[in-house]
Amino acid sequence: MYQRVGKSAYKADLSNTLLLAEYLGTPHTGFKTIHVAGTNGKGSTSHMLASVLQEAGYKVGLYTSPHLKDFRERIKVNGTMVPKRTVSAFVSKHKSFFETHSLSFFEMTVGLAFDYFKKEKVDIAIIEVGLGGRLDSTNIITPEVSVITNIGLDHMRFLGTTLQQIAAEKAGIIKSGIPVVIGETVSETKTIFQEVALDKNALIVFAEKSKKASYASDLKGSYQKKNIKTVLATLLILQEKGWKVSEKSIKNGLLRTIPNTGLMGRWQILKEQPKVICDTAHNKEGLQLVMKQLSLEKYDALHIVLGAVDDKDLDTVLPLFPKEAKYYFCRPDVPRGLKVKVLEEKAAKFGLEGEVYLSVKMAYKDALLTATKSDVVFVGGSTFVVAEVL
Repeated sequence: MYQRVGKSAYKADLSNTLLLAEYLGTPHTGFKTIHVAGTNGKGSTSHMLASVLQEAGYKVGLYTSPHLKDFRERIKVNGTMVPKRTVSAFVSKHKSFFETHSLSFFEMTVGLAFDYFKKEKVDIAIIEVGLGGRLDSTNIITPEVSVITNIGLDHMRFLGTTLQQIAAEKAGIIKSGIPVVIGETVSETKTIFQEVALDKNALIVFAEKSKKASYASDLKGSYQKKNIKTVLATLLILQEKGWKVSEKSIKNGLLRTIPNTGLMGRWQILKEQPKVICDTAHNKEGLQLVMKQLSLEKYDALHIVLGAVDDKDLDTVLPLFPKEAKYYFCRPDVPRGLKVKVLEEKAAKFGLEGEVYLSVKMAYKDALLTATKSDVVFVGGSTFVVAEVL
């Protein structure tokens, strides 16, 4: 699977997904959807949308990736993970079809999600794009509204090496006559979205221009303000389409995103004294926001448990980390995990000094033992590093 091994598990082609959907009885046509793409923020945005719609009384499916601890985190209905027996029964029933057609992990998982949501009779499902947009396995749906949170330089071996190329891939979720909400733009990407929307006769809304009042959320971090604007713009379109979402549902949904959906790993406070924070941000754009947030914390000393995967552009992300911190370098326990000595050597070139550990757990344990009550411990650099401390 791509999450653990990388490129070998990724298949940029919708033919198998369409074949599987037909075999399963086109389950994706049996419920309404919202399609969410973007380099950063799409997970938080998806969970906030699901929470608000749950508060509004709807039965809501939520498909996201990657998972942190349990595969079933990817597929939820009203915040409850798909049952283990449902997953095993689906695989057993359709195993010969999967093998005959050499389906990828993503294709099988999307098929499971759509099949489950249809059987559960959800009112609406929030469908997060796995990778890119145009050729992502989720891109067979016709949603109520499409959402693109932002564009950054990530997964470049698949999506392109420029912001314009990546924007074009993500703009592939824009459908004919279906409104699209754009969370953030830069000059290089805005025209791409406008051209595709014009060609598809799709209403385009730029959420960053919204003057709508700000709302509080239980997802901490100042960077969530941009995601909230995107959520509000999306909800406005839903309301205009006849979905009943009250002001109270919006306020409560944003404040109860974590208990309503089970979201983990977004500026999550794991403990106090010392304060321990983890965040799954792992690319330049995401880490810029998280490091800015971390700089606002008050502490005597800062300890950072840091690991990465081997396809990350370390030259763009390591300069973002504070030089004054003590580092606990480690390798996440996945095949894609970057060798810890390579990480240490690369970090040293940017003035980041620390010790090397054989595992994330050992690094985290030592950070907790070393830190005083008035210190801060940050865990991050990779989704997989965060997963091992939760």
